[in-house]
Amino acid sequence: MKMQLFKTKLALMFYVSVLFLFLSGCAEVVPIDNCMPENIHGFWGGLWHGIISPISFIISLFSDSVAMYAVNNNGRWYDFGFVLGAGILFGGSGKGSNKH
Repeated sequence: MKMQLFKTKLALMFYVSVLFLFLSGCAEVVPIDNCMPENIHGFWGGLWHGIISPISFIISLFSDSVAMYAVNNNGRWYDFGFVLGAGILFGGSGKGSNKH
């Protein structure tokens, strides 16, 4: 009985993932020329954007002028800061290693 329930949940997660994949193909891409070239975000900008990512996501659902991720960033340092900020906000991997 547990195995059947597991397979059903696994199949549902697979179908939802495929649906999100297809829907993400409809996402609009903003040209990078529209960004402010003199305002490039680095590590600290990425850290801040990672921390406020849930709020940015909710606002971006209703406003086209707000994005969750800065297009005009300096690359890997911004990415590292963004992931670190999101990890700080969501508790990192420490919660996953705790035994219940």
